Formats: sequence, C-alpha cells, structure tokens
Amino acid sequence: MRCATAAVVIAFTVLAIAAASTGATAAGRGKPRAPASRGVYIVTVKPSAGGVDSRAYYISILAAVVGSKEKAEEALIYSYTTALSGFAAKLTPAQLAVLRKHPDVLQALPDVKYSLHDHDNLN
Repeated sequence: MRCATAAVVIAFTVLAIAAASTGATAAGRGKPRAPASRGVYIVTVKPSAGGVDSRAYYISILAAVVGSKEKAEEALIYSYTTALSGFAAKLTPAQLAVLRKHPDVLQALPDVKYSLHDHDNLN
C-alpha cells in the first residue's frame, strides 16, 4: 500500500512538472502572466549526498544565489524530499537566472496555480 501511494505521488509530481513546462497559464487562455518582481519557483535539484540534511543542502544552493544564509532562509518556502529533491522559493528574475546556472539545479519552473473548473466555459 505504501509503495502504491509513493507511485501515485511521483506520477502526480511528474504530471505537474510537465504541465508547468508546457507554458500553460492558470486560466488556460494562452496568455502568460506578466512576471512579478519576485515570484515563487519550484526548483528541482540533484539529490544530496547521503547523510546530508536536505534543508541545509537547499539553503546552501539558495545562499549562493541570494547572498547569505539568512536571505536564503527567508526565500525558502517549502522543501520537497519524498517524491523529488527540490524546494519552492521566492526569487527575483535576476536571482532565478543565476540559480538556473547552479551545477546542482536541474530545473526551476514558476509555481502555477491550475483550476479544474473554468468559469468562462460553463457549457
């Protein structure tokens, strides 16, 4: 049962990342939102070495981008450890550009909120 739950979580995560990378928007109208000064991004990273605390690993990656451990702790929103290795962080476009060049970062995608119900198409 536990293995099946893990498989469902992994499948959902893969689908969410794939949907986010297609450039779809929250409203599904094909118009991308204007980038905010600071946005939330889901960052997937290479797994940390055995025995290394995941949160400390994520903070070290963020600190290299934002300038200090304190600023990294403020930027970190959530740590992912079960289905993928990564975190959610609030970053400026300039910080995002630097983060994407970090050797441990696999990808960084905007956190997009999707709705299953579209109020404009009530057919």
